Amino acid sequence: MSALDCYQLVNLYADWLKERVKLKTIGDICELTTPFIDRHNDYLQIYVKATPSGMLLTDDGYTIRDLEMSGLEFNTDRRKNELKSILNGLGVTLCGDSLEVEARPDNFAHKKHNLLQTMLAVNDLFVLAPQKVASFFKEDVEKYLSLHDIRFTKDINFIGKSGFNHHFDFVIPPSKKEPERVLRTINSPTKNNVSAMIFSWDDARKIRSENAIAIAVLNDQDREITPDTIHALKAYEIEPIAWSKRDKYLERLVA
Repeated sequence: MSALDCYQLVNLYADWLKERVKLKTIGDICELTTPFIDRHNDYLQIYVKATPSGMLLTDDGYTIRDLEMSGLEFNTDRRKNELKSILNGLGVTLCGDSLEVEARPDNFAHKKHNLLQTMLAVNDLFVLAPQKVASFFKEDVEKYLSLHDIRFTKDINFIGKSGFNHHFDFVIPPSKKEPERVLRTINSPTKNNVSAMIFSWDDARKIRSENAIAIAVLNDQDREITPDTIHALKAYEIEPIAWSKRDKYLERLVA
């Protein structure tokens, strides 16, 4: 491909962006609707407001609030550091829930690009990194146990009767009222993940105390737990706890 062809491609891309950016004036604010979409297939919007030193570009809090409504809150040091790393890399600041960047007419295009890339990258913490979301869900469960002063040991490995090593997220020791409780968090309760939990417990329980029980903590914030999932777990004497209904089971965990 010749150098001329390359320049033509760049110009075509720039024209495509220009044609698809829609402008709307709301009072003293300019609303820019871009051709880039989030995980809901909604177009990303940026708001521009004049300031004494130039202009302020912001997402008006949409990106962070959307993640929080989906159950991904930035309420731990690890999550805050993930967010901070993205912001620092693109020169964007966080003001309350809003992603913001200061700009001048001569660097507006560059700053607008950086804000859009930040919005997409923060959104991708939920979309493109399920292993991170799973880790975040585990943190939520740990925080819940600690909040209610529940004694536990985390990240325990049991060697099953087969000789295989099985990892469980939390173990609550036995008490006068309850036996040992072995917990695994399942962020995405798919057939494969539930089957893995069933195999792990069926193998590991053979070397645990006779009355030990297993609990599967299921993340139902974005998907409904199917009756088949509940039936499969209970068939192997694994207690399913839907995260949205966790308070109903609190007494079993605290005792």
